[in-house]
Amino acid sequence: MKSDHYVWFIWASSFLIPWLILFMSLPSFRWQILKVSLLTAPFGLTEPLFVPAYWNPPSLFDLAQKTGFDIESIILSFALGGIGAALYNAVTRPGFHSISKNVIRLPAHRLHRTVLFLPFVVFIVAQFFPWNPIYAGILALFSGALGTIICRPDLLRKTILGSLIFLTLYCIFLIGLEILSPRYIEKYWNWKAISGIRISKFPIEEFLFATSFGMYWSSVYEHLAWMEPIFIKKKQQVSPSDSNESLKFKLCADMPRLPFHINSKSTIDSVHGAP
Repeated sequence: MKSDHYVWFIWASSFLIPWLILFMSLPSFRWQILKVSLLTAPFGLTEPLFVPAYWNPPSLFDLAQKTGFDIESIILSFALGGIGAALYNAVTRPGFHSISKNVIRLPAHRLHRTVLFLPFVVFIVAQFFPWNPIYAGILALFSGALGTIICRPDLLRKTILGSLIFLTLYCIFLIGLEILSPRYIEKYWNWKAISGIRISKFPIEEFLFATSFGMYWSSVYEHLAWMEPIFIKKKQQVSPSDSNESLKFKLCADMPRLPFHINSKSTIDSVHGAP
């Protein structure tokens, strides 16, 4: 058993394992994973807002206790961003299609940039309320996810399911933290400053954070890049004469009508990444 001094570093670094698995197993999404991770990594620099207000874990070189900053938070933020953006794609394997310029110009999307900046504005404003900063973060993420759904209803499924999948993975890691160092959460979370509501041994705030994080970051890349998921599935029977592997796929019958026209089968092949 490692001493508590290294638990935070070990736990944060362990998220790099699923990050690397996703990165290696989703070659068509590698650039997306990397970009989102690089975008979220700087959020680790907000750690002084949370130490010791929300928690106060021992960190490498005692940086958190001396400065409020730590290396672990940057590692965790980097890993969580890429995981949150790609985990849903790894489970459902959707294809993607660029939204047409005609659709982008619709009145429903006139607040696109405003919605993208909404969680950052909410987070800053919420810091002035007399509550723990973890609630400001949760509120900001939920507001960003809600804005995404309003602006891009086509991302509703990805937002909701992406949140549930991310929450499941995060719960596994919380349990792993308790196994790695029993009573670690009990010792280093600032229970007096939060609600005190627990699910098993864990504060409900951790579950709210994971849910809101998964909701926002699971769809943020598609929102930024104007991409829409296309859900496809294998045909149950394929004629022996069908030599082209791409013919094994077709659009799901229950998929909502897309706001643009797909011109040919080659478009589906290029979107799905079929050989």
